[in-house]
Amino acid sequence: MNALALPLTLPEILARLETQGIFSSEVHKTLSTAARHLPALQALGQLAPVDKQGKVWSETTFARWFASESGLPFYSIDPLNTDVHAVTQVMSLGFAESHDILAVALDADSVTVAVVDPADTRWMSGLEQVSKRRVLRVLAPPSEIHRHRKEFYSLSRSIGAAVKQGEAQRLTDLEQLLDLSDARPSADDQSIVEVVDWVLRYAFEQRASDIHVEPRRDKANVRLRIDGILHSVYQMPAQIGAAMVSRFKALGRMDVAEKRQPQDGRLKTRSPQGREVELRLSTLPTAFGEKLVGRIFDPEVLQKDFSELGFGPADLATWRSMTARREGILLVTGPTGSGKTTTLYSTLRELASPDVNLCTVEDPIELIEPAFNQVQVQSSIGLDFASGMKSLLRQDPDIIMVGEIRDKETADMAVQAALTGHLVVSTLHTNDAPSAVTRLLELGVPAYLLRATLIGVMAQRLTRTLCPHCKTEAPLDAEVWREFIAPFNAPAPEKVYQPVGCEHCRDTGFVGRVGVYELMPVSNELASGIHADMPIEPWRAQAWKQGLEPLRLAGAKRVAAGLTTLEEVGRVTPPL
Repeated sequence: MNALALPLTLPEILARLETQGIFSSEVHKTLSTAARHLPALQALGQLAPVDKQGKVWSETTFARWFASESGLPFYSIDPLNTDVHAVTQVMSLGFAESHDILAVALDADSVTVAVVDPADTRWMSGLEQVSKRRVLRVLAPPSEIHRHRKEFYSLSRSIGAAVKQGEAQRLTDLEQLLDLSDARPSADDQSIVEVVDWVLRYAFEQRASDIHVEPRRDKANVRLRIDGILHSVYQMPAQIGAAMVSRFKALGRMDVAEKRQPQDGRLKTRSPQGREVELRLSTLPTAFGEKLVGRIFDPEVLQKDFSELGFGPADLATWRSMTARREGILLVTGPTGSGKTTTLYSTLRELASPDVNLCTVEDPIELIEPAFNQVQVQSSIGLDFASGMKSLLRQDPDIIMVGEIRDKETADMAVQAALTGHLVVSTLHTNDAPSAVTRLLELGVPAYLLRATLIGVMAQRLTRTLCPHCKTEAPLDAEVWREFIAPFNAPAPEKVYQPVGCEHCRDTGFVGRVGVYELMPVSNELASGIHADMPIEPWRAQAWKQGLEPLRLAGAKRVAAGLTTLEEVGRVTPPL
């Protein structure tokens, strides 16, 4: 196939498309008319034409076709896989803009440059001489090059300006600079503001659940947790990391001067799409300075339908039968980040109605919900879970949600509330549903009260889902399948899938997460087996006999449905 030659023009691209017969004559005529005065690939992608096979061609589709025509590899730019500081040092912004290019990767021998026009090579020899590296060209969608070029150089410039200002003032960190910014904004202080804004925008765009700013001896790492996995985003000078932490603390109304004690705060902002998003901020003193974690609470994530959470019809029917009760204790268990908050809010939102008084005691309040009466735990004034519940019981509640049962006093109050005709919903940190019973016994709850009040327990995990655009079939070893779900028996699926990686999933092979649930209604037979110092294994086996589907078996069914992999289920669920 002949590569496209100079000069590269839109008519030449359209002519080649017409020769290959990809689009009908009517579509081709529309493309020729509408895209006449616009940049080639962007214009064609914005029109989103449909080819003869019914496939919609986006800008990325055109770029992939264009790459194959020009003989260059296609490249999707991902800041998670880009050393922004290094690539912005290869060439100036003016040079990159004048030739419509962007350096995207760098090693000792070569520099990879994303281009819009594969026929324009006038800049290559000069760049090779200056960088003393071989230039490798790749083709990327023009909109990606333009957007990331602006972001990369803006971020690099902001960090550079902040470093210079810090050196000029001989600060060990930029806290003093940030304090001045809060009172009298200046151009220099704006550098840190821009860096923090970029991190927030990128975190929202990538569907991150947490932002980590971690100090090291000479550097500060910025990492994002996406679909349960931490990804490095940027390494910056240590003083910039300290200034970022100070900026977050100021926004979260925390004590900027206090660096010796852990602190908690909240920050409300808007995503690029205009949605209100809350961040729960937490700082921790470490050997090299303050570490900050921002947990992102997007209302769209916390307000999902049960089908979106991964509940099947049978699971949802069981869960609703338990939540329909109007007295007793209902528990959701799982480690941090397993989706317990999302499940609870979705459940409570369904239970909240004009004829119900629904009250919560939370630490902290994850999301302001107008249908609830929400109380924030404040340990500094003696308002903890137990005292909050005691006060709520005088407020004529129907349903009480306790953020977490952490101690005997809270557990006792939950039991007393359940005994006096209230539905109490709460969370525990246990590996599976049966373990919740022994955990409550260990906290000192009498067995006879558990038998009288416990409605049921749901354990849950979040497993990453395979990218639908690139997953492929994979062979399955029947013996591996049997060992994975032993001692249960379930037929091995006819086909399973494995991750591959594409631009839709940032080459991870996974996009998003889905819940895996273990629902255990406490029947009369199970309740009769609850007693002090009870061994958990026989009781768990009894629950299995009565139909309890453990997390690993539920996850294996997700594998059989083509949603995830055995390795991913094994990573997040406890062994049988």
